[in-house]
Amino acid sequence: MSVEYSDDLEAPENPLDTLETIVSSNEWPFERNGETEMAFAIGGSFSQYHLWFGWQEQALSLHLRCGYDFTVPDRQFRDICEVLARINENMGFGFFDVSTTEHVINFRYTAMTGSQGIAPAALEHLVETALGACEKFYPAFMLALWGGKTPTEAVEAAMLETVGEA
Repeated sequence: MSVEYSDDLEAPENPLDTLETIVSSNEWPFERNGETEMAFAIGGSFSQYHLWFGWQEQALSLHLRCGYDFTVPDRQFRDICEVLARINENMGFGFFDVSTTEHVINFRYTAMTGSQGIAPAALEHLVETALGACEKFYPAFMLALWGGKTPTEAVEAAMLETVGEA
C-alpha cells in the first residue's frame, strides 16, 4: 500500500482566517497569534469558555481546545480524572482532559482539513460541538468537585436527559 503526494497541490486556505470572520461577526473578542493560533472566549449558561485553535498546515489539521474558567484543586485531581474517563467512554468524538500543571479541564478535538480546507459551516459546527460538550458535562464536574458526589454519581447525573424546563 502506498500513499501518493503531489507537490503541485495548492496550499489550503488557513482556516483561522475563516474562523476570524465568524468570531468577528459574533462580536466575540479574540486574539490572533500569527498565522497558527487564535483564542477567544464565549459565555455559556454555566461558565465562560475559553477556546483555542491551532492550525498546522503541514499536517492539514486544526486543533481545538475549549476550557472552563475554573481549576481542579489538588485534593480532587484523582476524582476528576475518573470523571473524565467515564465521560470519555460516552463521547462520539473529541475528549476531555485535565492539565497536570494548570489543572484546567479542556474539551479537545483535532479536525483533519484535507487539501481542500474546511468549510465555514464545519468551523461553526466545531465551535458549537465544543460548547455543547462543555455545557453538558459542566454539572458533572461541579457535582464531583463541590457537590459531594462520587465520580460515578456525578457522571450519571450529567448523562440524564431532561424533558422541558422547570
